[in-house]
Amino acid sequence: MFFKKLQGALSGAASEAETAPLHLAHDFVVIGDLHGRADLLEGLLRQLETEAPGLPLVFVGDYIDRGPDSAAVLRLLQDLPGATCLMGNHERMCLSFLDQPNRNGARWLRYGGADTLASYGVAVQQDDRLRARDQLIDIMGEDSIHWMRALPLFARNGMLYVTHAGADPRQDIETQDESSLIWEHPEFVRQPRRDGAWLIHGHTIVTQPLVQQQRIAIDTGAYATGRLTAAVFAGDDLRFVQTP
Repeated sequence: MFFKKLQGALSGAASEAETAPLHLAHDFVVIGDLHGRADLLEGLLRQLETEAPGLPLVFVGDYIDRGPDSAAVLRLLQDLPGATCLMGNHERMCLSFLDQPNRNGARWLRYGGADTLASYGVAVQQDDRLRARDQLIDIMGEDSIHWMRALPLFARNGMLYVTHAGADPRQDIETQDESSLIWEHPEFVRQPRRDGAWLIHGHTIVTQPLVQQQRIAIDTGAYATGRLTAAVFAGDDLRFVQTP
């Protein structure tokens, strides 16, 4: 029963009494929001070679925007063998821009899309989004765009689900719509789940990893803080590995 050792393994994370044990099918690692920090991703992967060698990696989404090198992050992720990468709301905003740049461009650019374009060497003017979209498609390439479109909304390991944001606690995670899983359902933090499932997620920045009411939050604001967090589930232990 994983939960018996959970409270003693948090290494500084905030926690409170939980109601359901956490059963996993296998050891693995979950990595928080990257937001264009290829340097932190490379550093964390080196740390995990020592801290969690050979364990499968799951990334919670938001690989692009805000940080300086979204293009490099996407290249690194696509070259990682066996990694599972989930859809984040920033990937969805980017895809919406590619589909309808005039309609959806302003929102994406406001929330970090301009940084992603810059990482590909694309400049954008407010009245010339079609040109920027076409340049981005040419530079990213169809393979990368197809990879992004195919990102799943969740991953499951035993009774632990990985999503980008918080799900509706009243519904089965696997049947929920995309909006709840990548933007966070408004009821997520208002009531605990009653189905025995746990959820580990990013999206909402916390100063340190937070374990609370069968929720584990690991977005520590890497693009701004320099602190990228991985949750390592190994045996009956949970520990958090962070970039210095």
